[in-house]
Amino acid sequence: MELSQKAKRLIEQYKIWYQSLEPKEAQGTIGVDEVASKVASFYEKIRGVVDWREEHLLRKTAIDRIFRRRILLAEHTGEMAEPFLQELIRGGHFPNNRIPTQKIEEVQRIINKLAAIMENSKHYVEGNQQGRLENWLLALGSCEIEELLAPPTREKALIDWMAEDMKERVQVRRKDTDRITEEDRVFLIYVGVHRSLYKLDDPTIALHLLERFYPNWKSVDSSALVSIAQTIQGTKERIENLLKHPLGEKFYQIIENYDTPYLLVGDILTKDPTGFENIVAVSGSFETAIREAYNKRLIKLKKRMRKAAFFSTLSVFLSKVLIALALEVPFDQYLNHGVNYSAIGWSISVPPLFLLALVMSVKSSSEENLQRMLLEVTKITLENERKSIKEVSLPKKRKGFLAFLVVMVYLLTFVVTFGGLAWVLNKAGFSFLSMVVFLLFLSLVSYGGTRIRHRSRELMVGEQSQGFLFGIFDFFFLPVIQTGKWFSGQLVRYNILSILLNVLIEAPFQVFIEFLEQLRTFWKEKREEIH
Repeated sequence: MELSQKAKRLIEQYKIWYQSLEPKEAQGTIGVDEVASKVASFYEKIRGVVDWREEHLLRKTAIDRIFRRRILLAEHTGEMAEPFLQELIRGGHFPNNRIPTQKIEEVQRIINKLAAIMENSKHYVEGNQQGRLENWLLALGSCEIEELLAPPTREKALIDWMAEDMKERVQVRRKDTDRITEEDRVFLIYVGVHRSLYKLDDPTIALHLLERFYPNWKSVDSSALVSIAQTIQGTKERIENLLKHPLGEKFYQIIENYDTPYLLVGDILTKDPTGFENIVAVSGSFETAIREAYNKRLIKLKKRMRKAAFFSTLSVFLSKVLIALALEVPFDQYLNHGVNYSAIGWSISVPPLFLLALVMSVKSSSEENLQRMLLEVTKITLENERKSIKEVSLPKKRKGFLAFLVVMVYLLTFVVTFGGLAWVLNKAGFSFLSMVVFLLFLSLVSYGGTRIRHRSRELMVGEQSQGFLFGIFDFFFLPVIQTGKWFSGQLVRYNILSILLNVLIEAPFQVFIEFLEQLRTFWKEKREEIH
């Protein structure tokens, strides 16, 4: 069996990554005090709960928070890199005495580059747009720093391989080609691969798109920064339009159905990139390797889903109990001169149980799915294997009365669903405040449960039928899920606890940590003088 040329290029990239893991010659590394590190890492664990993100985004979120704070408080950014990196290491985001000291200079170059672009862009960007541009550049800077300190060589190689493959497989229907340019089609595939393969967030995807618009972005010299500053606002708008493209979701849905075979190939290569070609050549060994990789991912997925089900249910339950004790019970006592404990009990128990039912009722795999997986992996790795073409069906443009009717049906569904729930709650003796809190929690739970259900099906290949009952649920609960999505976005955007921690606690706490480290260093020096 002959490997395709694209698969061979992928193998070479993985070999480069594998060689990078080999021990290098002794070189200076960045070290921090262990005691100060333990104190700082404890605080970072607390921040990880407050600023909760999905596991693969936790480190990047911390880098972004610390980077923004130091930029904001720095009198000048010319020597910011070293204390910034030391704080990241103290917080446990990178191992102690592992990052080479040369990274200080490289991180400083990134900071200087961003500072120069932000300063020069003021001559070309107006008013409020300047603030949004600077905020956007800082987000991209955080991503670039993380990739510098922990290069995603494998991930980028797999993304490029899948994106190149999907350019051939994901096409727009001929009758719709006038509605999207070829360049946009290619970019939307690239964005869709990022979102499906590694669930990357918009700033990371934006950085990778920026590197395509400015190929020398990582090694740009100072003379080119002025010209970049002139065009950066237009590039930002172009990238944001791609990330929010109305057809982006259509591309993502198709790509997301076929991402797992690429991940399995990546898993096999990670284990032994030098022996991959031999595995493919020996009859039966390739299928065995695919099955092993698939089963490992399935075990991890089930563990992750059980963990998500437990912690999300517990979180909703505890949050609901706290709100009931802090708001609902005092409100009922004050207005109604009594508490409906039955209603409070239902209010506390229904949202977490509903979330648990949503999460636990999904099917993660099947033997039929495994057989489809084996076929898809063979298609994408071997030469001359015929691959199916997937056509993106662009939504029809609704006009006139039909468009009005569709909107009215959606609004009617919204009214019927929330109105029906409010009527049931009223009959059950819920107070007005309890009804509002219950509906908000139910919306958040519906959105969160739907997201977890979606993630639990990540090993499934091809389009999956939801079933009649879930189809009915989806139709009537779509307004509830959409409300939960909106409300969840507002909670993330206006995380009051996070803002208070940043302003009142984090800055002085980091001053104390740096003082503690310098104090211990001074003590060590004095102790050494005794001998």
